[in-house]
Amino acid sequence: MKKFEERLERLETLSEAIRNPDLSLEDALSFFEEGIKLAKTLEKDLDKIEGKIQILMNQPATVDEKPELDLFSEQGLD
Repeated sequence: MKKFEERLERLETLSEAIRNPDLSLEDALSFFEEGIKLAKTLEKDLDKIEGKIQILMNQPATVDEKPELDLFSEQGLD
């Protein structure tokens, strides 16, 4: 399995290649098909990453620690 960055780089390469006016229709279609598959895979990867970030952001640092509300305290309103 390729890394996210490698897949993104390949998608960018395909995008540039498709713009080549000398590219045959068959090659353009092949590149387009590969690009669509890569884009869908990258979207799934981003969804997984976003889910992990949400979990990390919503959990306290320790079990006993309560979330801090400093942004809403009266001291922060000065």
